[in-house]
Amino acid sequence: MQLHISHSMRSITISSNNDLMKIKIAARHISYRTIFHTILILAFLLPFVFILTALVTLEGVNKCSSIDCLGRRLGPKLLGRGDNSERYLTDFYTILDQAHSEEVPDDLELPDNFKQLVSEMKNNKYNAKTFALTLKGMMERSEREIRESKFQELMNKHFAATSIPKGIHCLSLRLTDEYSSNAHARKQLPSPELLPLLSDNSYHHFVVFTDNILAASVVVSSAVRSSLRPEKIVFHVITDKKTYAGMHSWFALNPISPSIVEVKGVHQFDWLTRDNIPVLEAMENHDGVRNYYHGNHVAGANRSATSPRLFASKLQARSPKYMSLLNHLRIYLPELFPNLDKVVFLDDDIVIQRDLSPLWDMDLGGKVNGAVETCKGEDPWVMGKRFKIYFNFSHPRVAESLDPEECAWAFGMNIFDLRAWRKTDIRETYHSWLKENLKSNLTLWRLGTLPPALIAFRGYVHPIDPSWHMLGLGYQNNTSIESVKKAAVIHYNGQSKPWLEIGYEHLRPFWSKYVNYSNEFVKNCHILE
Repeated sequence: MQLHISHSMRSITISSNNDLMKIKIAARHISYRTIFHTILILAFLLPFVFILTALVTLEGVNKCSSIDCLGRRLGPKLLGRGDNSERYLTDFYTILDQAHSEEVPDDLELPDNFKQLVSEMKNNKYNAKTFALTLKGMMERSEREIRESKFQELMNKHFAATSIPKGIHCLSLRLTDEYSSNAHARKQLPSPELLPLLSDNSYHHFVVFTDNILAASVVVSSAVRSSLRPEKIVFHVITDKKTYAGMHSWFALNPISPSIVEVKGVHQFDWLTRDNIPVLEAMENHDGVRNYYHGNHVAGANRSATSPRLFASKLQARSPKYMSLLNHLRIYLPELFPNLDKVVFLDDDIVIQRDLSPLWDMDLGGKVNGAVETCKGEDPWVMGKRFKIYFNFSHPRVAESLDPEECAWAFGMNIFDLRAWRKTDIRETYHSWLKENLKSNLTLWRLGTLPPALIAFRGYVHPIDPSWHMLGLGYQNNTSIESVKKAAVIHYNGQSKPWLEIGYEHLRPFWSKYVNYSNEFVKNCHILE
């Protein structure tokens, strides 16, 4: 038998020996080429469809947004296989919510680490809720340990900041001994022929109150080296009785010609008697004050209700330096220097990087205090200070007298017009508020000399450009180095002083470059080694 198909596919002829059969086919609508191409395309695509379907099923993709992903999702659906991942997630969230609302049982044994957690899950066949509670307990324990560690770090830092480094103590002792045994260390400062210049208002007078010899040397050295006219500089270094001999020895043995340095102890001022400063006498004798500043700084602190940052600020406020006589002497500048018209007051934790002589030509507009305001700036932690930070506005006396949003300003580098100051009642206002704070058992404010000064100088402050005085180098680790380089005066206010081991290493060089490491006293005391 033979089969013959015509080329046009319109007829088929079947023949077998003597028989012949012819079949006609209706007109075709689909050519064989079309069928062939269709079969070829399907043969090529179907393997990929099944492969993608298998991959989607294994991956358990949860959400899709693209057409390709939609196609991949349709594979399991067409095969009758549903996706349970969304239901699993919903159940998991429900279990987490339950664990969040429940307390971790006291008798629940918590693994020490993740590896132990996985091991116990396998061995004890944890259900989902037990796993969630265990994980919650581990996280809460870690949070407590981290919090305690942070508080311990803050306490250690506080104790380090309020202690005297061994090297600085050594320096003071050796220089004091030198004063008693070396006539050169006792020579008059300044020499007799220069004494009239101490009250000459054509010179630029700087005042520093400090009992830190090394810090004082850096302040003076940086000012002289940065000045365009060092021969016009007169430094008045005021210290306490116990440090006077050592301080005098340092500047007698290390003169800074052509500038002039005067070293005086508080005991050498005839005016500075207890009768003239009864408020300070009261502060030193007040039991509450002494216990607050010299007592146990940690006992009674409710750490669970206090953030580490607030705890740190409270510790810093209890530094004994805040009740030091040297710290309060700045309010008596007009009386200490009755013949001077203008002075620049400097803290001992600053470094001068630029000539400050333009400050004496600055017009203060009849104000007393030229200072940098600390409520305006890019850094809210350093330059976001208003009265509400320093005062207790829940106290009626504070609330009725002060504005919580009033801008604060900084001590540390101030230009004081002493002539204008003598016409005011600034000192009396300062005394009055100190007395009130003592009577209220320190409930009006806690931190040092700045709060009463903020009140006493209200209406007498002339804001100066912030580039004159950059703050925060003693508590701001991420201080901009470029900003430090541009500032006229940089201030290491805060706990991390550059002469302490807790000082910030990347900020220390701006201070230490003014330390005379070749000096035999500095070398023998191993300063900052």
